[in-house]
Amino acid sequence: MTAAVETGLWQLDTARSVIAVSHVTMWGMVTVKGEFTRVTGEGEVRPDGTVRGAVTLEAASLDTRHAKRDTHLRSADFFDVERHPTLVFAVRDAAFRPNDVAEVKGQLTVRGVSRPQNATVNVTESSADAIALTTEFTVDRDQFGMGWNRLGMMRGLTTVTATLRFTRASA
Repeated sequence: MTAAVETGLWQLDTARSVIAVSHVTMWGMVTVKGEFTRVTGEGEVRPDGTVRGAVTLEAASLDTRHAKRDTHLRSADFFDVERHPTLVFAVRDAAFRPNDVAEVKGQLTVRGVSRPQNATVNVTESSADAIALTTEFTVDRDQFGMGWNRLGMMRGLTTVTATLRFTRASA
């Protein structure tokens, strides 16, 4: 497949999109995995080929299937959901490459801190009515003020994995 992404406005299909995180903890012995259950997004492919858009995650929706850990992740040690209820990845530019790949330049905002974040994105579906994308990238929690690391249990980078499906937005 060679993706030909249609111009226009696109809306995230939340029922068919997944954003997950994983982080190696406990001195490398355990991997904690979680999924954001409330995600929204939109995008635009302009006639000149430029792309803009954003994906917004509700911070309190991160579900690791462990209630006590999820409560801690919502606290000021991590996401501080009372003061910063959302995480946002805003697309600033995208360059489409051969073999259905796009290099996306964006900005990730977590806890009110914004940092550049780039991602290589695979286009897995492209039609007049739908676009599906997959990506994986890493994030340094310390850059966003989430440096909690009792006894060295949470060193290293957090991996973000996303499968996103967008449908054409009605005018």
